[in-house]
Amino acid sequence: MPLARATASLFLRITGWRAEGGRPAARRYVLIAAPHTSNWDLPFMLALAQIYGVRINWMGKHSLFRGPMGWIMRALGGIPVRRDRASDLVTQMAEVIHESDSIALTVPAEGTRSYTSHWKSGFYHIARTANVPIVLGYLDYQTKRGGFGPEIIPTGDLREDMDEIRAFYADKEGRFPDLTGEILLKEEM
Repeated sequence: MPLARATASLFLRITGWRAEGGRPAARRYVLIAAPHTSNWDLPFMLALAQIYGVRINWMGKHSLFRGPMGWIMRALGGIPVRRDRASDLVTQMAEVIHESDSIALTVPAEGTRSYTSHWKSGFYHIARTANVPIVLGYLDYQTKRGGFGPEIIPTGDLREDMDEIRAFYADKEGRFPDLTGEILLKEEM
């Protein structure tokens, strides 16, 4: 949509941000959104997605998709999930990926904008179960740059895969750096 792309470009220019890197080659992938320390992350992420022509999807509590708001939430990329079945979330999302021709399932690995001592591992397990790559999306408030980093195929060697992810994000800074925790999964502790 040319108007949406022009609006996104104007927003980034006014705020001093620039897109860098290219569009992911994969058609189906799990997209890490990191670092995630501010509500401003969403508009910047949406603007960058428009610049690259990437339609992002995100998970939301199934009750948000009832009634007239349901179609709006889906139009914005929302995918309803049953949070009361948390143990099955990985399988639910892997099925959504398998049923899609093209999907960028966006997961803020920290799981919150507040400080946390570790990342949630759902992004990793969803990608492994769905047999799709993990794309390293980022916003770096220090340089006002954002975009897509490398695609990582999870090997099952959690520590080795996370070392590659840690190396990529080592120089990326969130809006509120003091809210950024260590890039470490609970399984690694």
